[in-house]
Amino acid sequence: MSEHVVDVSWSRGEYEFTYDTYNRDHEWRFDGGITVPGSANPAYLGNPGPVDPEEAFVAALSSCHMLTFLAIAAKKRLVVDSYDDHAVGVMAKNANGKLAITQVTLHPKITFAGEAPDAATLDRIHHLSHEECFIANSVTTEITVVQ
Repeated sequence: MSEHVVDVSWSRGEYEFTYDTYNRDHEWRFDGGITVPGSANPAYLGNPGPVDPEEAFVAALSSCHMLTFLAIAAKKRLVVDSYDDHAVGVMAKNANGKLAITQVTLHPKITFAGEAPDAATLDRIHHLSHEECFIANSVTTEITVVQ
């Protein structure tokens, strides 16, 4: 097993602390030394510049799927030259009537060295990538891959 630690810091600063006025900006500090500015989504009075938690969630799902795909491809001796994804998350009410990221659609574009695998093989690799992705196994969000 492994443990994953992130430090999240926020302070009020000079802002008043009312719902409409408090500052949503904060920082995420990762154990590798990277600091990422975060905020709420602008729809929830956040700053549009930093990463919001919903974007980070979609990015985590996309990244996990990609890393799992690359591992499977490497084990199958399929050489991948590039992998680009345009991931889209949808926030809607879930079965309990609560707002949630209910669906994430991945749109990976993959370039292979040499001949690319056929569509059936590619579908199997994506299916296995989804089944083995740690993040996908941690959530109830519907995740779809569109090639």
